[in-house]
Amino acid sequence: MGGGGFGGGMPFPMGKAGGGGLGLIVMVVVYLLIGGLPGGGGGGFGIDPGTGGLGAAPPASSAIENAPADDDEQEAFIRFVTGEIDKTWRRIFAESGQTYEVPTTVLYERGVQTGGCGSAPSSVGPFYCPADKKIYIDLSFFRDLSERYGAPGDFARAYVIAHEVGHHVQNLLGVSGDVNRQQQEDPESANELSVRVELQADCLAGVWGHAAYQDELLQSGDLEEGLAAAAAVGDDRLQEQAGRRIDRESWTHGSSEQRSKWFQKGFDGGNPSACDTFAGDL
Repeated sequence: MGGGGFGGGMPFPMGKAGGGGLGLIVMVVVYLLIGGLPGGGGGGFGIDPGTGGLGAAPPASSAIENAPADDDEQEAFIRFVTGEIDKTWRRIFAESGQTYEVPTTVLYERGVQTGGCGSAPSSVGPFYCPADKKIYIDLSFFRDLSERYGAPGDFARAYVIAHEVGHHVQNLLGVSGDVNRQQQEDPESANELSVRVELQADCLAGVWGHAAYQDELLQSGDLEEGLAAAAAVGDDRLQEQAGRRIDRESWTHGSSEQRSKWFQKGFDGGNPSACDTFAGDL
């Protein structure tokens, strides 16, 4: 299955996890992530071009590799957002008696060699590699998100990062491994399972968006930016933009409507247990 990227898919190996099929997937997500969300204060989410900083809030700590020497604003933004996302998931896991492992974020352009998923060209877009537990962010994709896909704004970029961290959460909980096994045992269901995985990551991104709202990090219009970004990378929208026939059977990430719907669902309640994309219709 794809590694959760926003561009073309590439086959990434999944780590092993306890068996049990889709029933276990649902149980794991609901049981381990039943805890509430943190509150508390926060700073502005907007970039201050004069200082390169992020409003009044200092960047949260986060592991960043390959930071661009000539793009301090981009690095500062990603470092801040990943730090805030990790802070939220660390607390959610702790409230459920679990330990959250902070992923490393690798920044790149044009292509990258991963530590466990092979090489990836720029066309793959941002993705998560379960084998090395790293998130790979193609900086050029953020430009495409604004200029090519019509989804500008800070929170649109933040949604992309939060989606990839959602895949990291799935990996930590064993969801990725269980789904990968299901796909190998039943190849005909591979695309549908991939869609359900991606929509769950969208919902988990929305869960962090709710936490960011509670922490007063969001500004007016930020939610709309996130929803626009989710819709911009729907399979139907991408097929339409490429001049191709809309083929539901070939989808791997979900439609624009589905991606927006599940992001909104996570955002509305802020509860990961609402992100059960493996039961019922999507």
